Amino acid sequence: MSGHSKWATIKHKKGAADQKRAKVFAKLIRQVEVAAREGGGDPASNPTLRTMFSKARESSVPLDTIERAIKRGTGELEGVSYESIMYEGYAPGGVAMLVDCLSDNRNRTGAEVRSIFSKNGGSMAEPGAVGWQFERKGVIIVTSDISEDDLMSIALDAGAEDLNREGDTWQVTCAPTDLTQVKEALTAANVGFESAETTMLAQNTVPVESEGTAKSVLRLLDALEDHDDVQNVYANFDIPDSVLELVDA
Repeated sequence: MSGHSKWATIKHKKGAADQKRAKVFAKLIRQVEVAAREGGGDPASNPTLRTMFSKARESSVPLDTIERAIKRGTGELEGVSYESIMYEGYAPGGVAMLVDCLSDNRNRTGAEVRSIFSKNGGSMAEPGAVGWQFERKGVIIVTSDISEDDLMSIALDAGAEDLNREGDTWQVTCAPTDLTQVKEALTAANVGFESAETTMLAQNTVPVESEGTAKSVLRLLDALEDHDDVQNVYANFDIPDSVLELVDA
């Protein structure tokens, strides 16, 4: 996951997220709508909706836009019915990928995702071939200048399972159900973090040390993330900083 996190950070610093703000908004709104449909429109009793509401607000999605999405999800307003689908596949170099989609047309989305894999040197896999390599976790990326002992004391007391150094940041992991309380504990202790979300963490990583292979993997990752129906892409590559710098250049 480390290489995946580093690439996401690089793209963020280059302003890629700002350039695609409309697309980001659309995906977040869709996630809010689905969360409301599946668990109800009250964030207090729907943890998934609460998480997506916070994520949307942190990305500057207007409040009234979020509220309309919730109403579409609960049926108060007319909306499209989306289906959650997880596709599995391999990128160049044997890198495993999970592609999390929300679609109103399973056949169309499946064909388009398959085409993206094929055009970028990857291949789709059968259900279950890749998923076992990942585990759903809550992940918080801490940016504060804090000692390992202090962070461990705050995070573990709140229910965190582990923490690892990731360059200039700390990656705190916990069970998805504990994400909110760990996040609140860090906030109460004035510990700054850049993101807090549930994700799929790879149990083992695949080293990608060739610049050519790294470019191919990241090209496929970016192409998948650019698709309107794709909400998240999870991959188990680990690209060394030296290779990422060459790719970024």
